[in-house]
Amino acid sequence: MLKMLTNSAWLFLLLGCAVSTLWGYPFRPPLDLDVTPRTTVLFNGLLGLRRFRGSTLNYSLLLLEEEAGLLYVGARGALYALQASDISSSSLQTIDWEASDDQKQQCLNKGKDNKTECFNHIRFLQRFNSTHLYTCGTHAFSPLCAYIDGREFKISSAFEEGREKCPYDPTKGYTGLLIDQQMYTASQYEFRSFPDIRRNSPNPTLRTEEAPTQWLQEADFVGSALVRKSVSGSVGDEDKIYFFFTEKSQELSPYFSHSRVARVARVCKRDRGGLLTLQKKWTSFLKARLVCSLPDYEFHFNVLRSVFFLEGSGPQDSVFYGIFGLEWKNVKASAICQYSILDIQWAFEGPYMESKEDSSSKWTQYTGKVPEPRPGSCITDQLRAKGINSSTNLPDDVLHFVRRHPLMYRQILPQKQRPLLFRRNVDYTKIAVHRVIGLDNQIYHVLFIGTDEGWMQKAVKINGQLHIIEELQLFEEPQPVESIIISEKQMSVYVGSPTSVVQLPLSTCSRYSSCFDCVMARDPFCAWDGLECVEITSHNRRANLTQDILNGNQGCDESTADDHVLHRSRSVMAGDDVLLQCELSSNLATPEWMLNGKELPGYGLDSGYRVGTDGLLVIEARPFQSGNYCCFALENGVHVPVVIYNLTVHQDLLAPPPMKPTKPRLTTANYWTIQTSPSDSPEDFHPTPVSPHFEFLSMRNMKVMYLSLITILGALCFVLTVVLLYVGFCLQGRRGKYSLRAAARTERKRGAHLELKTISSNCNGKPDTHDGLLQIVPGEATTSPNKELPPAPPPPPPPESEYVNGLSATLPSVLRKMNGNSYVLLRQTDGDTTSPLYYSFTEELNRILEKRKHTQLCSKPDESSV
Repeated sequence: MLKMLTNSAWLFLLLGCAVSTLWGYPFRPPLDLDVTPRTTVLFNGLLGLRRFRGSTLNYSLLLLEEEAGLLYVGARGALYALQASDISSSSLQTIDWEASDDQKQQCLNKGKDNKTECFNHIRFLQRFNSTHLYTCGTHAFSPLCAYIDGREFKISSAFEEGREKCPYDPTKGYTGLLIDQQMYTASQYEFRSFPDIRRNSPNPTLRTEEAPTQWLQEADFVGSALVRKSVSGSVGDEDKIYFFFTEKSQELSPYFSHSRVARVARVCKRDRGGLLTLQKKWTSFLKARLVCSLPDYEFHFNVLRSVFFLEGSGPQDSVFYGIFGLEWKNVKASAICQYSILDIQWAFEGPYMESKEDSSSKWTQYTGKVPEPRPGSCITDQLRAKGINSSTNLPDDVLHFVRRHPLMYRQILPQKQRPLLFRRNVDYTKIAVHRVIGLDNQIYHVLFIGTDEGWMQKAVKINGQLHIIEELQLFEEPQPVESIIISEKQMSVYVGSPTSVVQLPLSTCSRYSSCFDCVMARDPFCAWDGLECVEITSHNRRANLTQDILNGNQGCDESTADDHVLHRSRSVMAGDDVLLQCELSSNLATPEWMLNGKELPGYGLDSGYRVGTDGLLVIEARPFQSGNYCCFALENGVHVPVVIYNLTVHQDLLAPPPMKPTKPRLTTANYWTIQTSPSDSPEDFHPTPVSPHFEFLSMRNMKVMYLSLITILGALCFVLTVVLLYVGFCLQGRRGKYSLRAAARTERKRGAHLELKTISSNCNGKPDTHDGLLQIVPGEATTSPNKELPPAPPPPPPPESEYVNGLSATLPSVLRKMNGNSYVLLRQTDGDTTSPLYYSFTEELNRILEKRKHTQLCSKPDESSV
């Protein structure tokens, strides 16, 4: 038990060190990648929201067909066809496909949850041909698949067995593609099976290798993508399919947190398997590690949660976006990394890794000879010229090499070797990306990112980093975003969740009320036309529009800012506190205040002013503090006026009667007084501290106190760590064998006591041969010097019988058996009430120990036996 506590303490300390490294402030500078959303829009403030909610749950699967204007939704026990222009309209079609009662009962008999698992969860839905869709569902842990007539939206054929195409468990990671009527899927299909990447139809069916080298180690798949040969770039090359997942680490790593790593695997679309070796197995399977880390902090995000492929006209502008998280479920943090197709291809063209049978199970770089043609490559025109027209023509030495070397040595690093975005206290779940051309004719990537609490963040990539334009609360109740899909034709984004599907416009430019607000938002969809913020797609004359995405501070006339300034008045009596509110629409803006056109003298403890998120607090106002207070929003180096207050402080009409000096109140007014000139001019006042007692509250002294407190806490943590290590080391031997040693003396006094001691050779400073043993040591009783001891009574007759465990029936009740192998003497009385059986205790105990000295003690006795 103590050893477990010691190990737990070590894990806690390691986790604390890692978290303190990530959350290194104030000892390290804050991360510039931890971006704050510019605006926050709550659920009640959403514009253009449309929602669909059927009679079921889990609307996690979305399929958009732009030309038909339909959005297909796969839910629990049902499929829907919605109008993409308005998913809330009543013109929808439904297919009810729920598991039968008998199938649900069989699922329940397997020990599954009849409230969540024993349903038909739709896991696959894609276009099969011009007339039909193809879908698969878990069907209460008995997967089935079917064809759907796209025109009438109904199941048009008998159900097919889906065990090789769809996982049993609705929570297992799964991804699939239908390419030229061939189905490619990846998952852990059955409960006892290994994770697998398969091509299911038509023949030949292929899958990954399981022996002698298992290609996938507890893989959890999150996505897949088809990369056409026009994008791959090689002449005469073929299409490739990429699978993204997280699996158990196989490499040697200096970091303790690398038990799982993110991967990307690649197979060739026309792979037909080997002729003799690797029959019905992939001959082109290769995998490499995806790295997403903070290099300055040596912090790695190893769990891949979502991926999106943004295909371009060529390999130079085709990229993958990935959402990464931490292995520790009790620490919330997310990162977004971007990868180029060229970097992924570079990793697959590099050296391989190997696992030697006579060494550890960790993989190292392979330095031997690589056979020709290169293992894992697709069939190109160069190979066809050599007579290798298919994977079945590959030599056996190449196939044997592929079987034993599926892992690549090179790691795939993100662009600029760092994440685009890092957020603390946020778990991202899904991502979708859209290209937008700005007024400067530059192409910008706009990201829509979902969270585990039902929020969606809209961000734009600018100079290698992300600027979060806004965050939207999509649902009143927190729930994870499970799917995101973008429609360029409808200018909408669709979001699936456990309870409903929502539709939102790609932009809500009308939310920005001024030119500065529109430009500072840096939304590629929006621009200022002189009167309002509009969508650039709705204007043909773009020359009159103003937009600044790169800087977010140019193009607006400062004279127009006064048109949106609020004017308010406040009148207070002298000595009262007054709050001048300043509500900023941007989370990135900071308030700055001016009095009568001049900057306030300061906001220190003795200034009479406090600045907070609500506004400016004037403490115990004085007449010289009357005037015009203007609040400015400072953002991107531009001061924008927000509100102007005309503050009037009235002097008391009647002078207060003289009062006896009393103990000062503990208020902020005791910290300072105001010295003014006879004219009470606000320009001439100088706050003067009342008492030197509060001089230690200056910012410099407070920093010293803060650092001192941190140092003391660190020292206490270090002392606690040393104590835990010492206790764990001292008591490490207590998990061994226990024995009972009773030292009985033949000549004892009548009132003798027995003491129960635990012997430890490590903690008392005296070595002992009985390490960690339980010892019964006779003690000495104190007797009266003037009173003689009575003669001992005769010994009792020999016992008539013994119990089967060797314990005499006449043994005193004070000796209690513990775990069959150990005995503990709980108590022995003294005085005249001593039982006659006492004198047989020594003989009985010696006889018991003599019988049991050859008995093997339990290797792991119960802790309660001590």
